[in-house]
Amino acid sequence: MNRLAQLTATVGGIGYLRPAPGTWGSLAALPLAWGFHTLGGMPLLALAVVGTFVKGIWATKEMTEGSEDHDPSEIVIDEVAGQFIALLPLSYASWMHGIDILAMWPGWIAAFALFRLFDITKPGPIGRADRRGDALGVMLDDVIAGLFAAIGVVLLAGFWHGLLQPMFGL
Repeated sequence: MNRLAQLTATVGGIGYLRPAPGTWGSLAALPLAWGFHTLGGMPLLALAVVGTFVKGIWATKEMTEGSEDHDPSEIVIDEVAGQFIALLPLSYASWMHGIDILAMWPGWIAAFALFRLFDITKPGPIGRADRRGDALGVMLDDVIAGLFAAIGVVLLAGFWHGLLQPMFGL
């Protein structure tokens, strides 16, 4: 097995943590996303999404070649890509408005929880992507789950800031 592909796909071995390696992968994405955002704002985090996606397809293909299991649980690079996407609305708001991204901690919790919810339950197009049975499908289901979570983060922020805060003076 290609050692670089294994390190990439398992995010430095985090995918071997038990239980719930996908959750560990998503948790590992949080400080990484913070680092990318701190170094280069939303543009660098968006670039990290693309790079993680491309590297993830390669690493997943390498790790699963010749195996019947197209999505072994230790592959968590897909969770990192999806979690990065779920955090993009926070990174954008921070970058555009000069807000400390850590001050938006409720959004971080929402992005994490929504991403895990969509990644685990795999509704609609997320499940269809997962059933592709190839490296692209492994990555795509988490990308779509990340998009769903990002939309959820935006809707929750709009609900909180646009309705609840003005209505109740919170």
